[in-house]
Amino acid sequence: MQKAMKITFDRHELDLPALEIAEGVRSGRLKAVDIMAESLRRARIAQDAANCFALIRGEQAMAAAEAADAAVARGEPTGALFGVPFAAKDLTPTKGDLTTLGSWSSGDWVPEESALVVRRLEAAGAILMGKTTTPEFAFSSFTVSPRFGVTRNPWDLSKTSGGSSGGSAVAVAIGVVPVAEGTDMGGSVRIPAAFCGVVGLKPSLGRIPMTILPSQFDNISHFGPLARRIQDAIAFMSAASGPSDEDISSIPIGFDGGNCAPLDLRGRRFALSYDLGYYRLEPDVRQSIDEAVERMRNAGAVIEEVDLGWTRAVNDRWFDLWCVFMAAYFGDRLVGFRERMDPEIVKLIERGLTLNAAEIKRIELLRTEMWRSLATALQGREALLCPTCAITAPGVDRIDDDFIGEDEQGRLLGLDMTCPFNLLPQSPALSVPVGLTPHGMPVGLQIVGHRFQDERALAIGGAIEALSL
Repeated sequence: MQKAMKITFDRHELDLPALEIAEGVRSGRLKAVDIMAESLRRARIAQDAANCFALIRGEQAMAAAEAADAAVARGEPTGALFGVPFAAKDLTPTKGDLTTLGSWSSGDWVPEESALVVRRLEAAGAILMGKTTTPEFAFSSFTVSPRFGVTRNPWDLSKTSGGSSGGSAVAVAIGVVPVAEGTDMGGSVRIPAAFCGVVGLKPSLGRIPMTILPSQFDNISHFGPLARRIQDAIAFMSAASGPSDEDISSIPIGFDGGNCAPLDLRGRRFALSYDLGYYRLEPDVRQSIDEAVERMRNAGAVIEEVDLGWTRAVNDRWFDLWCVFMAAYFGDRLVGFRERMDPEIVKLIERGLTLNAAEIKRIELLRTEMWRSLATALQGREALLCPTCAITAPGVDRIDDDFIGEDEQGRLLGLDMTCPFNLLPQSPALSVPVGLTPHGMPVGLQIVGHRFQDERALAIGGAIEALSL
């Protein structure tokens, strides 16, 4: 397919920050129906070009926007995200909508209740306008599924959007919505954020209750925002965060958006690892990261390279957990649906069924060593900086198995640099776009913060974002 420049639209109020849209609707200066009509118009164009939606909720979204304008006319109370369109991933249940997880094995399931994260966004006044594509069971770094096909990168339609929250990243990057919901179990928010040039956050474990898995004791899974800008990610977190008995693992820490103002970088110390000790970095990615680091240093930041002492065993053991995750939660679907499932997910499930409990328990020993190393690197510093992905978006014809080899020096020829931080789930990991390569593809810088300090990570992200504009 011939390369296409990023899909763009004429400037519209929909392009304002989410909180400004909401303020405009509340004041009557903007109409929710006009905002939503433009969101739906763009969604249909985005769908034709990049295939990023599993479902566009045209009638329901417009009815909700009309109701929002009527509520304003009656003087009724409104929420912080009132009238703001948002999208949710097809992995996440939404009341009354077909929800498939990208799989034929889900049948035509229509949930009777939305996931808590969606209910909280709607309680803040946001309006769900569509469900975005995901690979089957969100298993891959490429958003392609047997049910909905390939989702493409808006910067170059021959490239992948990344996965597994690829549809959400594309919807945000193209301008359909200011913010979208995603899930992250191995980088599924941050990978597509980096590839599509948007903001993506894996919050600390339990900041947003994870309510959609069969188990409430899984500890690599997170809801998180994909957003056009840091302030939109902050708005998402303000609405979606907070404890709930729906998830026993949710933590009793509220989110304070007032503590997320861009950080003054003068005198602030940061750790930096270009390769986490074992990745081969694409030269264009290295150049973009170098330029971002130089901007930070010019703003007064003190950035010091560190050696974490990690090896590719980190990725290999995460992969073991991932296979067991898939086998435990979706293995029963092989009976009756094997031939209609992605062959790669079938391989993951089958491998997961061969791993024994002692092997999986021993992964905790590696995770302990990783944490001790990261904690040492963070001591006296604000965060660890590293690339979000080792490469820019590859072609849509590639698969995850293409990125498990090593070069002559034994460095991993990997795609993402995100899954290590799902093994350390209490630390927030934020991907911020830091520019384009000479070939016009986005690059993300990953900010890994101290435990449960999501606000600080976003404050750092806001400072870096401002330097990159």
